[in-house]
Amino acid sequence: MKYGLIAGGGRFPLMVAESARAEGHELVAVAIREEAPPEIEQAVASCHWISLGDLSKLIKIFREAGVSEAVMAGRVQHKQIFSTIRPDWRLLKVLNALRRKNTDSLIGAVAEVLESEGIRLLDSTLFLKPYLATLGPMTRRKPDSSEAKDIAYGREVAASLSGFDIGQSVVVCEQACVAVEAMEGTDAIIERAAGLARERKLTVVKCAKPNQDMRFDVPVIGPTTIGKMQRSNATVLAVEAGRTLLLDKEELLAAADQAKIAVWGFERETNG
Repeated sequence: MKYGLIAGGGRFPLMVAESARAEGHELVAVAIREEAPPEIEQAVASCHWISLGDLSKLIKIFREAGVSEAVMAGRVQHKQIFSTIRPDWRLLKVLNALRRKNTDSLIGAVAEVLESEGIRLLDSTLFLKPYLATLGPMTRRKPDSSEAKDIAYGREVAASLSGFDIGQSVVVCEQACVAVEAMEGTDAIIERAAGLARERKLTVVKCAKPNQDMRFDVPVIGPTTIGKMQRSNATVLAVEAGRTLLLDKEELLAAADQAKIAVWGFERETNG
């Protein structure tokens, strides 16, 4: 079957391409020039490069290729969207109609435009279900009692934060919130927290949005995060099971085991 791929930065779109190809699917990629890795060209049946903001060109490429279903995968930095973007007339119309200028609102509106043009966005983890975080311990080491308290507190803060579509990650130390994520990304807040906590042990908690749309902006953790944690004296990574993607999962968990970092999957608590 033929699918479209809207490729942003990092390993995510490459993993989608590899997994889709292994399942026998043909991918037509539209790669965002400011973000996507050059290797994407070799990983798909055909690849077309566009600039961030070229919504009309994206639609034209997919329609001419006969694509009616597409996956959006890979990082598009929030600061790119709202600072360096040069919107074409179609995207400018979308931006002007937005009540809130956050990432979810923008990408959600773009998804509606695509659907109106006969292109349906699918769950971005469609080909990557084995790479989603699982419930409980994913590493040999489990959180100790003190770390478990930090996870519990961090979950409360992260859940509240994610509800406002500000960020998805928090860093906690001794049940105090050291840093929260905004537009800078998880790795950046770990580094910032390390500077504030002065070599105390840190716990990193990443939470999906309350009504996470799995078509875009899915929480993602990669091996680089583990390296950043090791250098920052962060000993636990807690993520939401079933809704957080672990890029290069085997490598990530092996690196965590070697660094004696506990990776733990939790279930979102529901009210009522």
